[in-house]
Amino acid sequence: MKNRLTFFAALLLLGFCLSFTLRPSADGWVSIFDGKTFNGWKVTEDSPSTFTIQDGAIVVNGPRAHLFYEGPVNNHNFKNFEWKAQVKTMPGSNSGMFIHTAYQTTGWPSKGYEIQVNQSHTDWRKTGSVYGVQDVKETFVKDDEWYTEHIIVQGKKVMIKINDKLINDYTEPDSISTGKSTKKLSTGTVALQGHDPKSKVYYKDIMIKVLPD
Repeated sequence: MKNRLTFFAALLLLGFCLSFTLRPSADGWVSIFDGKTFNGWKVTEDSPSTFTIQDGAIVVNGPRAHLFYEGPVNNHNFKNFEWKAQVKTMPGSNSGMFIHTAYQTTGWPSKGYEIQVNQSHTDWRKTGSVYGVQDVKETFVKDDEWYTEHIIVQGKKVMIKINDKLINDYTEPDSISTGKSTKKLSTGTVALQGHDPKSKVYYKDIMIKVLPD
């Protein structure tokens, strides 16, 4: 009987922890990374070892791979939303935060946009770029320092803030919205990119806020 009570108590505690993690704050933000496990996330088959957890942060370091949010918040399907994280890049590193994307087993995500994470990698498209569409050449933060990358998706607009400063304001043209390419705004989940074995990037305090359609 004692073992059975202990088991049920553990289940209740687990349920409480999960509900606490997924409960939106007063301003609508909800955490989608618990700092300890990859619960709610799914990595591609390219190289799952690219993603590890250390001191409450996701460490991205290894061959190309992508980590997709597949958890319960809004059934991991977002249209209008805000997404932010604390990010730290090491020198020469490259990564990205994908929006309106979908899980795929291998390769670079073919759906949605990549929002660049890069201060000093050889790629000239720097942090805050809507990659390959409206790029940023200037750097606003330094490697080896934590900063906030905040992405706001509303209708046909994507705005990127770095440490609360708006650095990119993109409006998708009709030619892309109505085109056949899947690299455009629609709906979908979010993902983190592992770019190459020489890149090392940290993510923590990963939050989502769902906005009205």
